[in-house]
Order: sequence, then C-alpha cells, then structure tokens
Amino acid sequence: MLKSMTGFGRYEVSTEECKIVVEIKSVNHRYSDISVKLPKRINFFDTAVRNIIKEYVSRGKVDVFITYENYSQSNVLVKCNEDIALQYWNNLEHLSKKMQMENDVTIGALSHYPEVFMLEEASLDEASIWNDLEAVVKQACKKFVDSRIAEGTHLKEDIIAKTDKLLELVEYIENRSPEILKEHREKLKSKIEEVLKDKQIDDAVLATELIIYADKVCVDEETVRLRSHIINLRKTMDVGENVGRKLDFITQEMNREANTILSKANDIEISNKAIDLKTEIEKIREQIQNIE
Repeated sequence: MLKSMTGFGRYEVSTEECKIVVEIKSVNHRYSDISVKLPKRINFFDTAVRNIIKEYVSRGKVDVFITYENYSQSNVLVKCNEDIALQYWNNLEHLSKKMQMENDVTIGALSHYPEVFMLEEASLDEASIWNDLEAVVKQACKKFVDSRIAEGTHLKEDIIAKTDKLLELVEYIENRSPEILKEHREKLKSKIEEVLKDKQIDDAVLATELIIYADKVCVDEETVRLRSHIINLRKTMDVGENVGRKLDFITQEMNREANTILSKANDIEISNKAIDLKTEIEKIREQIQNIE
C-alpha cells in the first residue's frame, strides 16, 4: 500500500499498577529522523523504542511521545541512615556533658536532622515495564501506519486523476502536431507562389523545407517517452512500499520531456498545452513529496 509520510497514531493502556500513553506523529522528511521523548525514569528504553519504530517507518520526521505513570505504592522507599543519626546523637551527648547541659533532643527531633531519613526510588522491574511498554508502542505504530495508508490512498487517487489530465494533454499535442505541418506547408507554398508569381513550384524544394521544419518541431519522441513515464509512475504507485524517491525521479524525467516539447513548439496551441503539462507535473511532484 502507498503510504504518506504524514500520520498520527495514539494508544494507551491503564492497569492497577500503571498508565502508559504512546503518541506518534510524523511529517515529510528526505530521510528517516526519529525523535523519542520518554520520562526520565525509563529513558533507558529509548533505543528499544527506536528499533520498534524503524520496523514501521522508512522515511519521514517521526516524533514519539511516551508518558508512564506508576500507581504502585512501592515505587518510593523511606530509608533511615542509622550511622548519621548515631553520629548526631553522640555529638549531642558530647556537647551535653562538656557544657553541663541536659540533652533534651528527642527521637522525633533527631529524625528531622539532615539525611537521617531519605526518600529513595524503588528499583524498577524493567522486564515487566518493557513488556507493557512494548505492547503499547506496537499498537500505536499500527494506528500510525493505518493513518499513513489512508492518507497515501488519497494521494494516489489524486495523482492518478492528474496523470489522466496529462494523458489528455499528450493526446492533444499528438493530434495537433500533423496539423502544424499542413499549415506550415500551405503558408510556405503561398509565400513561394507570391515570390515566383506564375513560375512553377519545385516540389522537391518544398519537401526539403518541410523536412527541415518537421525535424525542428517534431515532438513524437518526447510524447512517447512522456506516455511511458506516466505508465511507469502508475505502476510504481501500485508497488506501494517505499517508492517516494523513485516517483520523484520519474516526475523529473516527465518534466524534462515537457520542457523539450515547450522548447520545440512553434505553435501557440502546443505551447499552451506544454505549459499545462509542466503545471500538472509540478502538482504531481508536490504530492509525491508526501509519499514515503
């Protein structure tokens, strides 16, 4: 399936222990550019998340946003530093004796001294967290890819409609070209007759002039190649996977043929159609910039 580089996917899971939300969005980019934003506490999963994204994306600027909330009461521990508490107490006792004053410090007061009690984050069960996170990331990726395919389908339909227009223009140019030669022959004959008056026209000279003129304005090769490129463009879109760069190259070749037709045109009608060709090809090229 043809995929757009623009897409969005979101998936979330909530359990008694945690809540995980994964959002993925992307825009056009010449290459693959993946950015992952994780909570600091589980930032070590960055590489693993990137590796999953790479399975679903080959090109585009992709931003991944992950939130992780742990509802477990065991994620924070209170630690008592007995050595520091004892040092506080010994020093207080020493002062009490030296200054002949009663040591009236209570346990409650001692517990407020710096670093006697500290809060520590409990160690994470990485395997369990990754098991949950991996599943959510993959589900978000599937929704993300679905949105890219849907957009890619719209792009394909639009491009096919534009290639239909191109074929109409090519057909017009092909039909118009022989008429140009006929018209030029009549004009040339009239001019020669005007110069020669009653003298007989040399058909060989007239034929030679027409051959020279036809060689300058003939666009048969260009229209044939342009038709071939249009057919190739459609076939390539049917392949679907990772064809954006190839499609872009084909439109460059199409534009080259349209430029040649325009440069050879010695007829206002063909010139106008050649300009229309270039306009439609540019529209197609702009759409192709969105394809992966």
